[in-house]
Amino acid sequence: MTPAEGGGCVACDLADGTRPLPGGTLLRTPHWTVEHCVGPLGVGTLVVKPLRHITGVHEMSAGESAGLGPLLARVTSALRTAVGEECEQVYVCLWSHHGRVPGHIHFVVQPARTSDIDRHGAAYGPGLQVAMFAEGAEPEPEAVEEFCGRVRRVLGEGSAI
Repeated sequence: MTPAEGGGCVACDLADGTRPLPGGTLLRTPHWTVEHCVGPLGVGTLVVKPLRHITGVHEMSAGESAGLGPLLARVTSALRTAVGEECEQVYVCLWSHHGRVPGHIHFVVQPARTSDIDRHGAAYGPGLQVAMFAEGAEPEPEAVEEFCGRVRRVLGEGSAI
């Protein structure tokens, strides 16, 4: 159920503090927020999402669109730095469904670590994400907090958006 239909939106609730967010907000711009992902995609997987509840890229304002590319570049660069040598690639994918209903769009920014790929039988790309969801192992809150501190420092060293 969407917020317009009287239901809650997990993405909105995490952004506004209604639900607890391990690691807190990492970066906020006039249109976007960056957070650590909740769920089984591992320590270091981040989410870039609009502050405004929208369900598709076609709904973005000019300001949201203009800020997205530079923000994704900045976040992926910071993520590579924070993860280090084990980061083979950084995946960026748009997710917007919950229960087959369009939901609050968010870009999942995930480090593809050598250890995760090896642990899941050399699965990579969408296969790695499917394997991680099947495994269902959510990161420890303390590990998320520590990682978010590292990313926050790296982001703080970069230029403002």
